[in-house]
Amino acid sequence: MLLPEQQGQGGSATRSAPISVFLVDDVPELRELIKIGMEEDPGFRVVGEAGDGRGAVDGIAATRPAAVLLDLSMPDMDGLEAILEIRKGDSHVAIVVLSGFSADRMGPPSLERGADGYLEKGTPIQELRDATRLAVAKRRGY
Repeated sequence: MLLPEQQGQGGSATRSAPISVFLVDDVPELRELIKIGMEEDPGFRVVGEAGDGRGAVDGIAATRPAAVLLDLSMPDMDGLEAILEIRKGDSHVAIVVLSGFSADRMGPPSLERGADGYLEKGTPIQELRDATRLAVAKRRGY
């Protein structure tokens, strides 16, 4: 996992409500698998999905999730463009990129645009959940 330099303490805060998550990937079957994996943990609830960057920007504005899991390679608007658009509308949402591109190649440009973390597809679901919790905690100032 690739996180910005401020990766530090991170600890986990107790939450009374699950972390709301918005999923963005152009492959519906992958979104469904991620949804199942995230919601196996009662600390997460998927509140929306989109198959492209434009749908992501609109859906995130409508649902106001705590976190977004975002692919980079998508039709209409790619993930790098979507990060910039999401940040214009919501500076508090945690954005974790989940991409098929290597972290060495696409992690730095993703983080420079405002992503909070970068994971490669195939990362174990527990690591994805942990990275999402960490990104949300940092955005909330924990």
